[in-house]
Amino acid sequence: MRLLQFSTSHYCRKVRLALGYKQIPYEVENLTPGAHRFKLKPLVGLTTVPVLLPESASGPVAVGDSTEILKFLEGHTPEPSWTLGESQGDRRAWLLEDWLDESIGTATRFLYYDFRAKEGKSVNPSWFAQTLVKVVRFQYDISPARVTLARQRLRLALAELGETWRESPYLVGDRLSVADLAAAGLLSPLALIPQYRQEYPWLFERIEEIHQHCHEPLPPGLT
Repeated sequence: MRLLQFSTSHYCRKVRLALGYKQIPYEVENLTPGAHRFKLKPLVGLTTVPVLLPESASGPVAVGDSTEILKFLEGHTPEPSWTLGESQGDRRAWLLEDWLDESIGTATRFLYYDFRAKEGKSVNPSWFAQTLVKVVRFQYDISPARVTLARQRLRLALAELGETWRESPYLVGDRLSVADLAAAGLLSPLALIPQYRQEYPWLFERIEEIHQHCHEPLPPGLT
């Protein structure tokens, strides 16, 4: 399999965690932002990463959207499974995955790129990196008001997740599910922001444990 990605994308990290959990060999192809749309649009009709190329004689040529990729992987390689074997738990796990994907992953992006444009410039002060930060901020309209809303949304989300993750290693049931994979991937950019590492040590302990379980290198800030 081949994963078309941006190396810094937390949505791509989410898929890499899933591939690692399933123990599926794969290669990555890092795309150039901007030019990537010319490769992705003909494949899946989307211009966003990640896109998975199964490279199999049977099945789809390409799968776009991180949630759809996880659903495909569960059918392609049923074991080890991240389903819980009972409908209520599986339904809650996928609902959490969707919430994390559609809402919390976006909030994380806003906080991360706001940090990178300000006190986090030293993370990578190169011209290319700073230009990319400016492009992303413009593309997603990362304004002060929207950053404030994202910060509030994350505070509520971490309070909700913390009620479970500080007591149990799993967000749903008694084993790793898509909810844990999504949370570990989509919240990982916060590891570079000192405030979050100080206020939520339990979060990064769990993110580190899931990365190790899935044989995925730790995100920046935890290495």
